[in-house]
Amino acid sequence: MDPNTLTHSSLPDSLWASSACPAPPTRPLEGATRADVAIIGGGFTGLSAALHLAEKGLKVSVLEACEIGYGGSGRNVGLVNAGLWMNPDDIDAQLGKEYGDRLDRILGGSPELVFSLIERFDIPCEATRNGTLHLAHSKSGLKGLTDRARQLQARGAPVQLLDAATTAAMTGTERYHGAILDPRAGTIQPLGYVRGLASAAKSLGASIYTRSPVTRLAPARDGQGWSISTPDGSLQAEKVILATNAYGSGAYRELQQTFTPLHFFQFATAPLPDAVLERILPGKQGCWDTRQVMTSIRLDQAGRLILGSIGQLPDNGSRFLQGWAADRVKSLFPELYPQIKPRGETGFWHHGWVGTIAFSPDHLPHLHQLGPNLISCVGYSGRGIGPGTIMGKAMADYVTGSPAEDLPLPLTEPKQVVGRSIREQYYARGSDLYHAYQRVT
Repeated sequence: MDPNTLTHSSLPDSLWASSACPAPPTRPLEGATRADVAIIGGGFTGLSAALHLAEKGLKVSVLEACEIGYGGSGRNVGLVNAGLWMNPDDIDAQLGKEYGDRLDRILGGSPELVFSLIERFDIPCEATRNGTLHLAHSKSGLKGLTDRARQLQARGAPVQLLDAATTAAMTGTERYHGAILDPRAGTIQPLGYVRGLASAAKSLGASIYTRSPVTRLAPARDGQGWSISTPDGSLQAEKVILATNAYGSGAYRELQQTFTPLHFFQFATAPLPDAVLERILPGKQGCWDTRQVMTSIRLDQAGRLILGSIGQLPDNGSRFLQGWAADRVKSLFPELYPQIKPRGETGFWHHGWVGTIAFSPDHLPHLHQLGPNLISCVGYSGRGIGPGTIMGKAMADYVTGSPAEDLPLPLTEPKQVVGRSIREQYYARGSDLYHAYQRVT
């Protein structure tokens, strides 16, 4: 049996790990070294910051606890969306009009930054910029999308509200009542993208150390910046960017209490027959729906159907969730389902994986000033690609002299989520109950 095939007893590495371009060569940090800026975390945010700092001529060192893209960046759905999940009016209510407009404008342009970096550094990550579709699963969902489209269009976003017939033609299913098409957005192979950012940063002179978890982060004894320890080395840097998001640990534990961890799983089929691909998402738009427990749908470059939702996969796999995902495909594409389902012992799904989202209480990312010359960004709430890339650049600009007033968000102090463990269990059990209910109705 193919080692990448999903069985009932084990989960393989993700589809992204099996199809991404190779990572650049890296090694653990050994011995003592110095840098102008140390970056903790080798995902979208940290590597975007490293690239933009190295481009300015600074000496940059990235410390990654595992491998490049090990965390959410390598497990992402791969939708390069503009903006946040929240409606613009709600963002204004949270931040005020000045910062609300600024964040909307900056994040609205984040896909342009992502795709321009891909083009500039020739990153092989299956980049497809045909837009994304936000799908209305019900009449109430369409009402919500109608209001969202109005708010976005009022702020100059080139989004289109599609009727049910147009949505059916673009998706291959009649299950949706309409959709928002955002032409600014697109899809990528996320692990390929983050590995490409690492290669680009290295080409500009950045040092990247993997398998180098930070065991200590403290002010330097000589008063000049920060002292960082790893199992086999040490690094002294004038400034530090902490970019671990949902996968941080010992370096700054206080950050882990500022969000609720939320899990998102995905399954992928084998490549679909050409006749099926003519019907299902012929424009290769990535999609997600308006359900409270969201479902995402997309294709990769090879024509694999990838379906995801909120929930955790047990270490030994989950026949239950595999069954739920297959039922969802059958519901969406009943005429095509028999052509999608492979014959043979490998079953319906060939890949399955899960990632963790840093879900902030207000659904906004947060920029924190953690100390002198120590800054972080956390809480993308599931939108890591565009915001992570743009926030990495913004923090790089800030630590090299750009004023705080130019940042996309105000600098704040971390605030602990009240009842964090209860919230985590609520989301986990709620998603389980939702998927169970969907299987019996």
